Order: sequence, then C-alpha cells, then structure tokens
Amino acid sequence: MSYAERIALRLTQAQGRKDIRILAIESSCDETSAAVLCGRQVQSLVIASQVETHALYGGVVPEIASRAHVEAMTGAVAQALEQAKTQPDDLDAVAVTYGPGLVGALLCGVSYAKGFAYRYGLPLVPVHHIEGHISAAYIAHPELEPPFIALVVSGGHSHLVRVSDYGCHEILGRTRDDAAGEAFDKAARVLGLPYPGGPTIDKLAQQGDDRALLLPKARQDGYNYSFSGLKTALLQAVARAQKQGVQLSDADVAASFRRAVVDQLIDKAELALRDTGLKKLVLAGGVACNSLLRSRANEAAQRCGARVFLPPPVLCTDNAAMIGCAGYYRYLKGCFADMTLNAVPSVSLPKG
Repeated sequence: MSYAERIALRLTQAQGRKDIRILAIESSCDETSAAVLCGRQVQSLVIASQVETHALYGGVVPEIASRAHVEAMTGAVAQALEQAKTQPDDLDAVAVTYGPGLVGALLCGVSYAKGFAYRYGLPLVPVHHIEGHISAAYIAHPELEPPFIALVVSGGHSHLVRVSDYGCHEILGRTRDDAAGEAFDKAARVLGLPYPGGPTIDKLAQQGDDRALLLPKARQDGYNYSFSGLKTALLQAVARAQKQGVQLSDADVAASFRRAVVDQLIDKAELALRDTGLKKLVLAGGVACNSLLRSRANEAAQRCGARVFLPPPVLCTDNAAMIGCAGYYRYLKGCFADMTLNAVPSVSLPKG
C-alpha cells in the first residue's frame, strides 16, 4: 500500500476512539525532546538539554544546536517509546513542532518525524510551538477547558492570547521588540551572570530590594509589550551609578529589573481579564517558571475573580509532552501534513 493508503487505514481504525496514542517530537531551540501521550495523558517524556553546551557561549549557537539534535534524536525517541512500553505499531500519529524556532533545529525534528511517520504509516501532525506551550496547561490541569487568557512568555516569545476553543487562538498583544526571556538574558550579561539569565536573575532577585533602582515603564500600547527600552535603561542606570561611585548590589539590580518586567506582563494580563470578562488565566513558556511572575499572576487573578493555571516547571520549558497534547487536538480536527511538511522559523499562531 502507498503511504496515503496506509494513513487512510490508520484513521479508519482509530475512528471514534478517544485513546489516541501520539509520539511527539520537539526540537525548536536547544532541547531535544520526545514523548508519548494517550489523549492528553503523558505516558513518557524525555528531554535532552543543551544548556551546558551553550552556556560556554552565553547563548544558543544555532549550528551547534542542530548538530546536537541530530545526535540526540534517535536515542530520545527510543527512550520515550521504551518508558511508555509502546511499540511504533501501537501509535496512531506523530506530532512535531514545525515552527517557530531556529530553522536548523526545527528541520532536525521535522525530518525525523517525517521519516518515522512514513516508515510506520502514521499520520503526521504539524504543531505550532506556542500552541504547544499553551497546551501544557491541559496536561497539568485535567479540568481546564477553553475559553481563557494565556500569557505565553519565553526566550523567544511574549504573547497575550485569547483561547476560545482547543486550537483556536486570537493574539491580543505581543512584544514589539525583545521577548521577556531575551530581556532577562541580556540583563544577566550586564551583571556578568551565567547563561541562562532568567533563572539566575530570579534566584538572585530574591535577595534584593526591587525598588532600589527605578526603571521606566514602557508607554501604553494596548496589550502589547516592549522590553528593549527597559534593557537600555538598565545599562544606563548601572553605568551612571558606577560613574557617580554609587554601590548597587547585583541582587538589588536583579530584583529591580525582574519587578519591571513582571509589572508589564501582569498589567497587560490583568487588563485582558477585565476587558474580556474571562475567569481563567494560563501561564505558559519558560519565563512562567519565574517565582515573582507566578505569585503576581495569582494576585492579579484574585483581583479579577479569576483562577490561574500554572504548569510545573518541566512543562513550562520546551518539551515534547506539550507538543503531543496540542497534536492530539489537531488530530481530532483532522489537521494533518504530508511528506512536503517543512520547517517554518517564523509562522503565525493558528486561529483555528
């Protein structure tokens, strides 16, 4: 049988079933991850991190990331299948991140997923990376259902999204320049702190005074964010203090910067809750691990009579489980790709 005929047979056999078993692959940046999910239940999750490798360079080096994905991918998939006690023939589909992200890194995952899907006659489900981050909350909170507001903050993305249904998104606002995670990394370099900057600044900030350094707020722009001016203001403030002989502790600087970033994120999220009347707020993305952001999100939600849904840290950073969950709902909608699927480093969040 041809690949198309095998896919048709698979879909016919799975028709009406809820226990759809999906192999998911994530390789958009510097984590090689594979997972097996049954519906939105995680059967296994494997993450091969490259953080130590890229820490030598103070950030992700795309070429090195791609080579590391090639080396780790086969082992990660094999380990995920073994942990889930699943054979390839037991699967119903393969879900993979196709964008956005680093093009070389994405290609590693997309190419492997296409080969695996073709070899075993499995439907191929393309998943948007940000949709994956949002879907992590479905795994952590089985009771969660749309509609809700999602605040997605990571090293590459800062989005405020209205999720009206599974896979249906409306972007209310986004960063005009740097992402929040990117801003934290740049601030860490100013302070001479190691990569990745977000967790380092969060830990150091807990020892500092977040009002020791007054940093400006970005001008009002609807639900949109801007962090590049905040980074520049930090540079200027530190340089000015040094010139004047004023001693600023790294902890105070980290705390002040963290507060300025979180203030902006929470202000816009709370505004969205009030304007839409929705009573659920989801935090997603790597920066959702930030301790101040998590506590301030709870406070904002209480003021609006809403509830916050916080995935655990392992589901906030890049992982294949979130891709598998998003892929499950894409599968139910019949959103499949053929062997022409390509990596798309810059692609809009699907509206439906």
